[in-house]
Amino acid sequence: MKAIKKLLFLVAALAALILITALFVKKDFQVTRTITINKRTDQVFDYIQYLEHQNEYAVWMKKDPAIILDSEGEDGEVGYIAKWDSKLEEIGSGEQEITAIEDNERIDFELRFESPQKMSALAYMTTEATSQNNTEVTWTFLGSSPYPFNVMLLFFDAEKTIGPDLEQGLKNLKQILESPE
Repeated sequence: MKAIKKLLFLVAALAALILITALFVKKDFQVTRTITINKRTDQVFDYIQYLEHQNEYAVWMKKDPAIILDSEGEDGEVGYIAKWDSKLEEIGSGEQEITAIEDNERIDFELRFESPQKMSALAYMTTEATSQNNTEVTWTFLGSSPYPFNVMLLFFDAEKTIGPDLEQGLKNLKQILESPE
């Protein structure tokens, strides 16, 4: 009986430690990557505003050749939803919706993951002319984890997990857009 009481006390102390620690852990994270593409801003934006083009440059879709894709609405317009379903745990299943568009400047997305973990996140891409034929493209991913689950952010490094994928996706985008037609 004493051993059970000690075990229960230990479990309660561990739970209290986790809850207290979570009070001091950030709940939000942001990962941003930028690249310059040698094309006019209107040409770059006209390409990135269509979610189906992400299948050509985003690394996640390339990781599973058997991924199942579906969509709803008119691509390139607010309300368009691109859906994916993969057997690979790192890809999982979910959908991405265009939530806002500022022509030639910014496109916002909401990502809703169903598996391997149900969660949502925000992302956006911006374009800014740095010269007549050069455009700076920025891709940002924003995530949040509510209390007390935010304690998991101590073990999840968004920069190391998401950053390389955004960076490679932008490199792929640059290669596609700068290739001679």
